[in-house]
Amino acid sequence: MDFIVNNSTVSDKLMPTSDAGWKKKLTSEQYAVLREKGTEAPFSGKYVHEKKSGTYNCMACGNPLFSSDAKFDSGTGWPSFDQALPGAVKYERDGAHGIERTEVLCAECDSHLGHVFDDGPSETTGKRYCMNSVCLDLKEKN
Repeated sequence: MDFIVNNSTVSDKLMPTSDAGWKKKLTSEQYAVLREKGTEAPFSGKYVHEKKSGTYNCMACGNPLFSSDAKFDSGTGWPSFDQALPGAVKYERDGAHGIERTEVLCAECDSHLGHVFDDGPSETTGKRYCMNSVCLDLKEKN
């Protein structure tokens, strides 16, 4: 069996249980970033300059991750947010490439989303969640 039903906040979503299942569900670019911890090229993602209101969900499982109210233009080339929705993400230490960073993962499906840094807006949280557009799916407010 390649899929299981996730019984948490995205209970109506089928979740792959194998790499083969993820490869069937995702495009090759999505798979490279979400499952293999890749990074899209700066300024290439569709949400870098997005201004529409809504909720940014995980492209892999549909888990709500960020509110558009938390989005800001960091000038880095990736969509940036000053905070995640409560319980939406989890964190892991990332020492790859000789750099100490904090990786951000979807709390529901463990997909790689990007990294969080302490150089965000000081008037809010001071955090910059630097996310890959390919990992996100904007559900617009009606």
